[in-house]
Parts: sequence; C-alpha cells; structure tokens
Amino acid sequence: MVTRRLYRRLARARRQKKRRRITLLSVAAMVGLISGTLLLEAFHMASGYLEIPATISTVTVGQTLTNSAALTGLRELRAANGRPQISPLPRSQEVWDCEVVVVGGSLGGVGAAAHAMRTGAQTCLIELTPWLGGQISSQGVSAIDESRAMRRQQNFAESWQELKRRIRNQPVSLPGWTGMGDRQRIYQINSCWVGDLCFLPKAGADASEELLQNALTASPNSRWSTSTAFKGAAFDASGRNITAVYAVKRTPKDPDYIPQGRLSQELHDWYAWSGTEQYEKVPIRLQAPPGKRMIVIDATDTGELIAWAKVPFRVGSDSRDVLGEASAPTRSNPACTQAFTFPFVMAIANDKGQSRDMLARVETGLPKDEHRRAFDMEGFPMFHGRGLFNYRRIVSRYSGRDAVGYSTAGEMTLVNWNRGNDWNIMDEPLIMTESSLQQTGQYQNWMGGLAIQALRNAENHALLFAEWLMANQAAPDMPLTFLYGPSGPMYTHSGLSMTPYIREGRRIIGRPAYGQEQFMMKEADVRVDMGGGRDFSRTAIGISHYDIDIHGCRYRNWQPSYEATRASVNERLAQPLPIPLEALVPVGVDNLLIGGKSIAGSHIVNAMTRVHHGEWSVGAAAGTTAGWLLQDTRSPNLTPSQIVVTDQIGDLQNYLVEQRLRYTW
Repeated sequence: MVTRRLYRRLARARRQKKRRRITLLSVAAMVGLISGTLLLEAFHMASGYLEIPATISTVTVGQTLTNSAALTGLRELRAANGRPQISPLPRSQEVWDCEVVVVGGSLGGVGAAAHAMRTGAQTCLIELTPWLGGQISSQGVSAIDESRAMRRQQNFAESWQELKRRIRNQPVSLPGWTGMGDRQRIYQINSCWVGDLCFLPKAGADASEELLQNALTASPNSRWSTSTAFKGAAFDASGRNITAVYAVKRTPKDPDYIPQGRLSQELHDWYAWSGTEQYEKVPIRLQAPPGKRMIVIDATDTGELIAWAKVPFRVGSDSRDVLGEASAPTRSNPACTQAFTFPFVMAIANDKGQSRDMLARVETGLPKDEHRRAFDMEGFPMFHGRGLFNYRRIVSRYSGRDAVGYSTAGEMTLVNWNRGNDWNIMDEPLIMTESSLQQTGQYQNWMGGLAIQALRNAENHALLFAEWLMANQAAPDMPLTFLYGPSGPMYTHSGLSMTPYIREGRRIIGRPAYGQEQFMMKEADVRVDMGGGRDFSRTAIGISHYDIDIHGCRYRNWQPSYEATRASVNERLAQPLPIPLEALVPVGVDNLLIGGKSIAGSHIVNAMTRVHHGEWSVGAAAGTTAGWLLQDTRSPNLTPSQIVVTDQIGDLQNYLVEQRLRYTW
C-alpha cells in the first residue's frame, strides 16, 4: 500500500512536469500543427499508392513501377519516418481487419492470440510453418520442460494447464510395427523423465489449433493462417505506430506436399512474394478495422518484426560492462546466441539398415569427422533408466512415472541433445545483425533474417548425430531406426524438424524503468545468491522459473568466443522471476508488444525465460494486455508504455487474474 501511494505521487509529479513542458512548447506545437497537417495530408494521399499493382508469378515483381516517379516520391515520404520500406510491394489480394495482430504462431504466439481473442478483440495470427505451436510442434521439442518447483506447486496459469490437457487427449494412430496400434490417446503412451508430458509433435500442433478454435467463440471474426510469412509493416508519418502488417501465404500445388525438413533449402521459397513451381502465393495486408486501432505482438522466436522495423535490440552475449553481470564475459559477441537444434525422432526398431544407409549418403560442407568429434553421451546410457532414449521418449509402451525405467521395442524418442544435435558453431552465426540485414537487402524484402549456411551446417550436424547413434549406441536387442518421410513423426522428408529449435534470438532494449535508462532484466534479478536483484512484482504480468541453462557457442578454431556458460546454475539457485510489463514494451513503437523470447532480458536471463512455460507466460500476458487496452473505454488511446506511468498497472493485473493468468509465485 505504501509503495502504491508513493507511485501515485510519482505519477502526479510526472503529469505536472509534462503539463509544464507542454506549456513551454505550445508555440512550437502551433507551428508544427500547420506543417504536420500538410504532411499528414500528403501521407494519406500517398498511402493510396502504397500497394503497387505487381505480377507475383515472376522474380521481377514490380520492376517497371520501381523506377516510376510516383513511387520515388512515396519513398522519400516514407523514409522520413525512419522505418524501412518494402520494395517491391505487390497489391494485397487479401485484406484482414484486426485489432490485434500476432506475428508468429510460436508457443508464445498461440498464447497471445488465444488470450487476445478471449478478451473479445478481433485477432489475427500468421505463422511461417504449416503447424501452430513453435517449440511443441514444428520445432520438434514436443517434451514439456518445466521448473521442478513449479511442477510440485502446480502454480501455472489455467490456460497453460488447459493446453497440456488438450495435448494429453489428442488422438494417436501408431504404425503396426510399434505393436501399439490399440493406443488411442497421447496420455496412453506418455512416459519420459525430462518432465511430465512428452508427445508426438503433431499433437502439439493440433492442441494449439483446438485452443484457438475454442477462443474463437469470444471473438468470431478472428482468424489465423499457417504457411504465411511476415514480410514487413507500414508505419504512420511519425514512425511510432504500425498501421499495417504485410505477409505472404503459400499454398502447395501438390496435395501430398510435406516440408523438406531442410529449412536451408526452403527458406527462400517460403518468404518470397513470387509464386514458384511448388507454391501459389497470396499477398496479405493486416490492418485495423475502420474507426478502430490496432496493437501488434511480435511472437516470432527470432524477433523478426523488431529486426525489420529497426527497433533497438541486442543479440548474442552481453559483456560485463553492459549490465554489470558477474558471470558475463569480458566482451560482447553478437554472434554468440545460444546453440540451436534440429531435433529428430528415433525408434527401437529394425529397418534392416535402410535409414542408416540414407544417413550415410548425406553430403556435408564441413568434414564429417569434425562434426563427429563433437558427439558425446555426456556419461548417460542410451537405454533404460535415466538414459538418452527415455529422456524425451514420445511413444512409450507403458505410461506413467513407473514406466520411465525401461526402454522396449516399438518405442520412439525425440532427440535434442547438448553434445549431439546442438549446433553451437558461430563462424556463420544464425541470427543476422543489422549490418548483415542491410547487406542482404532484407529491409526492403524480408526473407527471415537467418543465415542459410548456418542452417545447412546445423541440419547436417543433426543427421550425422543420428547416424553416430545408430553406429555406436544400438545393440542387437536394441536396434535403432531413424524415422523420416510422410509417415515420420516430424512430417518432413529429411526427418528433421520443420524449423530449428531457437533458444535465443534478438532481445529488445526496454524503455527507462527500475533504475535503468535502457531496461533489461539481468543476472542478479534471477539469482537467489547474488545481491543487487530487483523486485519486479509491482509491475509484473507473468512468472518464469527454471535452471539458468545456457547452451554455449564456439568458433571452429577454438578462439575466444566470449560465451557465458559459467552463468549456468541449477534452479535451486534461480530466483522465481516476476516478468514486468516493461520487459514487453520496446523503444520507439507505441502499439507493439513482445509475445515470446524477445523480451528485454540479458543473454543470461534468456537462459531461464526461453523454456516452454516462460514463453507461454509472456505470450498470454501480451495478448491479454492488448485486449485490455483495446476495451478500456476510460483511456481509449492508452498505449502499453503508459500503463505504468498512469498508475493503471493494478487494473491490468486484476484483469490478468480474471483471465486466470498468474504473475505471482
């Protein structure tokens, strides 16, 4: 109560200061009003020309209009707001009206869309891959990894529990060779030791779809689209408000299409405006309904929208000088994001060497021996007990905790192993920096912001690890088979996940808060044994807890990498983290929130918040916050950054509780 009174006085003081500033600037504002009116009129006239008619069946889309005088003048006007311009921009074949736009159907994106819809907000979601769910589906980490303390206390949000119930009850149809054709639900084949729930990736996608379908009853005009790539956005003349989001949807021409599971080969076709031999393409514009406003949520795992829009962010490891973290390296390294992984599935089955022969034919850019030198079981057995196979076993002959100790024929495991398919080599860093984005023309034509060579090396590394396991860990009574193709659990030709599991992408820099001019959650905030940690409960909107688990990085020649793996600790030393609203609010854009891993936290903090529940907590809070802002009739133009300074955070927290979300331990 004392804190709340002090904060209200602070809010009054800020408002008084703001009134004085307005008085001093009133003359300048009058002059600016006249010129601003002329500029806005020009902007509105130009916006009619923004969507240039263009052919999208060839790679020379819009070429004749690119050099036109009309487009040149529009470019100069658009450049004045400081944001990139999409060029060329085909005419939108579909226009969606959306009060909330969620970019990315990741785990956090599903949480954001579901909760925004539950508030009644007309919500639109776009997702790059054919499956919703991110980590739990297309990225292949379909094994829920949660804080052990949270599992004991069961202090999860109701919607998180609901998603897990839906996953458990998903139907399954197992091949005859498993000997488990009679199993009908996920809960009947669930037994692993990484957590309480391991499952087939498609069950994660289907449960995510079900959750959105259920939320649709509260907002029947909402919609979502998979196989749809983010392409950029439009801003108002100030550059502070997003007025439209652009995307391109692809539809396979082959009715039996499945992804390659080689994102390095598919990334261009997935993002290109133009149709190809394999896909039909439909450009889409997402905008606010007439007379209403729009809030956008970046829920991509790499921070695609913030990267394209040049929103301030950090990427890679942060030096000790940046945030004063005790375990931080002496130098920052933008290339040193946490290792990423292409998971795959293996079964205890005998395919008479077919899959091993296929893996032996994999051609790699780097020497195969160099890949293989990184492989290690880290002291764990392959089968039984706390072995690799049982760790993320997604098909078990016997269900429940008592069945974890044994591995038997017909079972399947998801492989996501640190000294296995983790790719931590940063000679070709995965996440493009601003300079790389500029050099590759991504600000004009966004193509995902990922390095193709890094993807290719990681794919090869994963496939070689599968071959290594078959060669070194299989036994006569425990043969191993690599599952791939249309009947494989990953639903890809290669057997790898559709996209990699991204542990860390770009992380926004927050606005002034909690004693920082550029707010970032830091190591001391998540450690019980360090001084200097801050209490974020006053403005908390979510909760996270887990080990500080950093999967490091290195160069091929072992030169200093400036990674922060020494910051890794067991959850016993990790402080439960109330995630403050300020961590979701970026600099410079007033109608944008973060709904996933790209929150304002350091490289070290990301190692706690990146896991399943942490991402869901952020996404659900972002969607609920967006819906709350849109339905607040008392302050119809309130922006996310104004919630705290106007002393309305308590109202938002009460609304979060009404939505059965948690922001306290």
